[in-house]
Amino acid sequence: MEVDLFSLLNKQLDQLSKRQLSRRRRVVDSACGPEVLLNGRTMLAFCSNDYLGLANDERLFTALNKGVKQHGLGAGASALISGHYRAHQQLEDALAALLSDHIPNSAALCFNTGYMANLALITSISAAFQGQLEVFSERLNHASLIDGIRLARANYKVYPHADLVALEKMLASSQAAIKLLVSDSVFSMDGRIANLPQLLELAQHYNAWLLVDDAHGFGVLGSHGRGVLEHFNLCSPRLIYMGTLGKAAGLAGAFVCADKRLINWMLNTARSYIYTTAMPPAMAQALQTSLTIISGPDGNQRRQHLQALIALFRQRFQAAFGGAESPKLLPSGTAIQPIVIGDNQKTLQVSQALEQRGFWVPAIRPPTVAPKTARLRITLSAAHSVDQLNRFLDALIPLLKNVEQKDNYVV
Repeated sequence: MEVDLFSLLNKQLDQLSKRQLSRRRRVVDSACGPEVLLNGRTMLAFCSNDYLGLANDERLFTALNKGVKQHGLGAGASALISGHYRAHQQLEDALAALLSDHIPNSAALCFNTGYMANLALITSISAAFQGQLEVFSERLNHASLIDGIRLARANYKVYPHADLVALEKMLASSQAAIKLLVSDSVFSMDGRIANLPQLLELAQHYNAWLLVDDAHGFGVLGSHGRGVLEHFNLCSPRLIYMGTLGKAAGLAGAFVCADKRLINWMLNTARSYIYTTAMPPAMAQALQTSLTIISGPDGNQRRQHLQALIALFRQRFQAAFGGAESPKLLPSGTAIQPIVIGDNQKTLQVSQALEQRGFWVPAIRPPTVAPKTARLRITLSAAHSVDQLNRFLDALIPLLKNVEQKDNYVV
């Protein structure tokens, strides 16, 4: 009997729709910023990861233009063929220098995306130790870390979120010769910062490495924007650091910073580095300007303004809802401010009601988050003004009060 493949796909898609889990893309017709043009309407966006407001910065535009004139548009090949330009090397040297106070004997390797960087990291480490590696992964780690662990085919254990007592028991009972702890720094759907100092203590005690995915911390955390390692003032040769360049840095790409010997091993073995066309050299050149901004006085002012917006958001929400169980604002001191509503349909309806009022906030549902924890993922940017945030809160708070008063919430 012949199977109708498209009929089966339609049934699966229908099931997603019935469970309020269907996803769709939105088409934006303007530059990334607080105000975007969406379907012909100007919206105030509280959903991008442009935490420092650099994605449409004139200085980066100028630097990218200069890079295009000097290097052309594309790299033309993978890095190990002919695609590694002077701009790439200068960017990697700058990133290694930026984190040299935290990672001794540091070097950096650039990737097109953070996803590719995480796949490269875990698979190449596993390949180095062929069956001797055991990975200990945080329950709420990003999908790219999870997929990297699966692709590496290493033994692994998952410890409950933020439960370092459970993690230590796993480490104490492990017989593996090589141990790798893996954790997000800022959990992307919660906004919470991992307890990196204690994780590093465990890594030191149990002779393990600590891989930190700082996608949402680089550029934002630390007095100079060097991320979670600067935030906690950590320094250790056991640290393996992944940062992204498409969020706070405002452009695109990612990097790994670690001991030079590990970086050299990755250069020789990491498939998602070796078998892909290199980042456009013009992008690498523009990113050097971004690093200068992030670590300079302007970057510091942007971080201070962002912190003021975070404080205002939390103050107004808590004044409106106090210690209410629902809607629940998760504890976060970062630009990610999630409000858990729980029900998929209600969360979608609040998101849609906000859109009708001119505000763009995504509804995050399973499987991205756990069942019955659907939420609004609100992200703040240094490019937002106090007035824009207050206007948003003036719309958001009544909608959230209304949703709790109705069993079947209708906008």
